[in-house]
Parts: sequence; structure tokens; C-alpha cells
Amino acid sequence: QVQLVESGGGSVQAGESLRLSCSASAYVFSNYYMGWVRQPPGKEREGVAGIWPSGGLTNYADSVKGRFTISQDKAKNTIYLEMSNLKPEDTAMYYCAASTRYGVDPDDFEYWGQGTQVTVSS
Repeated sequence: QVQLVESGGGSVQAGESLRLSCSASAYVFSNYYMGWVRQPPGKEREGVAGIWPSGGLTNYADSVKGRFTISQDKAKNTIYLEMSNLKPEDTAMYYCAASTRYGVDPDDFEYWGQGTQVTVSS
């Protein structure tokens, strides 16, 4: 079955950076749309960034454009989320997710990782 494993979360101060990683199977990496979805405490899930690894297409939420970058390492079947200039409002549980369709809404992803916590302090 589809398995997604996130890592790289932690606690940082505003303005600092983190890089999240999500490892998937070769099949998922080659055939699925993959993305990062976050859920701030007490709030709804929101899409952060997505990528179609086989095609290289990417998209971002307006709130993270210019600060976050989604990328891939095909040899490792891994996607990354490079986060710079982190803000307190970026604090959330970050999930790696996958779908058989491109550019789906956060609630429409079919497969989910366990999540990794990112906490940003002022």
C-alpha cells in the first residue's frame, strides 16, 4: 500500500529555516501528485505546496510563495519542502500527501503520511 514518511520538523525562531522530507515508493513518486498540507492548531487543513514529480509541475499557496520551495530527488523517491523566513503563523502539523489526480484540494488527497510538527516562535 501507499506509505509516506515525513521528517525534518522541529522548533525554530521566526526568520529561521527548515527543510521537510517525504519519502515515497517509486510507484507513487512516478505516478502520483504529491503535496504538503498543514494544519495549524485549532484550524482547518490548508494546502501548502504540490508537485507532479513525473511532470515537474508545482504550485504554492499564496501565503508561502517566495518563502517555501517544493522540490524532488527522483533517485531517492523523495520530495522536500524548503521553508525559509518562517513565521509564527507557519506553526502547524505538516503532512505529506499523495493523489492520483493533479492539484487536488487538501481534503481530497487520497494518501497521507503521519505528519511532522513545525513550531515557529517569535
